[in-house]
Amino acid sequence: MHDGNVSGQRFFLVGIGGSGMMPLAMILAGRGAIVAGSDRGLDQGRVPAKFDALRAQGIALFPQDGSGISDAAQIVVASAAVEDDVADMVAARARGCARMSRAELNAALFNASGIAIGVAGTSGKSTVTGMIAAILHHAGLDPTVMNGAVMKDFAAPDRPFASALVGGTALYVSEVDESDGSIALYRPQVAVLNNVSLDHKSLDELNRLFAAFVAGARTAVVNADNNDAAALAMTLPRTRVTSFSLRDAAADLFADAVEEAEFAARFMLHHRGQPVRRVVLRVPGRHNVANALAAIGAALAAGVALEQALAGIEQFSGLRRRFDHVGAGGGVTVIDDFGHNPDKIAATLDTLHAFPGRVIALFQPHGYGPLKMMRAELVDMFARRLATDDLLILPDPVYQGGTVVREVTSADIAADIVRAGRQALHIPDREAAAAHGIAVARPGDRIVVMGARDDTLSLLAQDMVRRLDRTAAMAPASDAVSRGES
Repeated sequence: MHDGNVSGQRFFLVGIGGSGMMPLAMILAGRGAIVAGSDRGLDQGRVPAKFDALRAQGIALFPQDGSGISDAAQIVVASAAVEDDVADMVAARARGCARMSRAELNAALFNASGIAIGVAGTSGKSTVTGMIAAILHHAGLDPTVMNGAVMKDFAAPDRPFASALVGGTALYVSEVDESDGSIALYRPQVAVLNNVSLDHKSLDELNRLFAAFVAGARTAVVNADNNDAAALAMTLPRTRVTSFSLRDAAADLFADAVEEAEFAARFMLHHRGQPVRRVVLRVPGRHNVANALAAIGAALAAGVALEQALAGIEQFSGLRRRFDHVGAGGGVTVIDDFGHNPDKIAATLDTLHAFPGRVIALFQPHGYGPLKMMRAELVDMFARRLATDDLLILPDPVYQGGTVVREVTSADIAADIVRAGRQALHIPDREAAAAHGIAVARPGDRIVVMGARDDTLSLLAQDMVRRLDRTAAMAPASDAVSRGES
């Protein structure tokens, strides 16, 4: 495995439907490994299309009861979230199977590649990874890409969950997670650092992890607009840093004259002080202009010509669940978004507020632990970023079993935001929260469904469009006129 060759090896992935495990399963299968797995979501009947897609790639799926682990030769791979008393882990110990974490396996493949491009930072990792994938693919470089989100550019009817791209071993692009400390396993030649902000760990701990990540890279591509990231860049020799900025014209890659559209953005690119040309993105928001600069910087560091990089970035059509336009019903637009920490949610709200219309945000927190850690920052962000007529609806956090301390709840967050002068409601049941959002929506409103760790949120967003359509169709003509639909 030190050379990245997994052909013929047997792997069993516990939690194979997870956002980090599924693309790894695809890469292993694509490289000739014999892959099987289990998932709690499969046993619960959640998102069956995802598991059908894995079966279609020749991956055998088993109940999470230990029955799939039948041979000591299997390498059992599990994420940090899988408890030791899960039946599969008990069976793996009983049979003496070799064990690896998801990050250990991904890092082994990553470190064995010719040019390894690691994308780190609290926000924007998946988008930058997808953008780099688009550039390298359009340049004909056959990259292998490990992403935590579905890349629309590579999705197809027979490949609906394209969160991985299976290519050669010369180029390996992966988002790298700091939340569990596994970033320390990766040795990138090109290290991208988008930003450093509070999510799962303290800023001091994050800065230590990110500093070690960029220290060994041949080129560090760093966001000069983020104070912590810029400070880390100052510790490296200038020749090993490619900086990008929307504020500082002295950065290696600088964007100005940014024009925002509802689902697009345009900007003027400058490279090392020289104007290059206007770039047109197919994704919206100033944060995506910054993401594009990061991806262009990484591509240049990997040897792609600048004009080739720009041609590729202009082809990038986005990721699922990243400001994903689901549809509209009764004049109300529904957007599906992965926003779950203060920076990500702020970027989504800023993008929405660049255009007229009230925002109804249905935000499902991704756990009680993160809610406790981020309480003050979340409340402050919502108080500043929600407009006075916007409405935030908070169902209870994601809970998928296990023991958890419910010290800070969605009700606490909602009450804090109301005290700060903005409109927020705690509706514990998610379906009831969605129904309320539909009931109060008016033509011209934008409903944004936000949250992480629960991939049924996309199904909820799709269902909301259908219900808005039905509600509009059932409304009497007089009611439609009174709501402004004449």
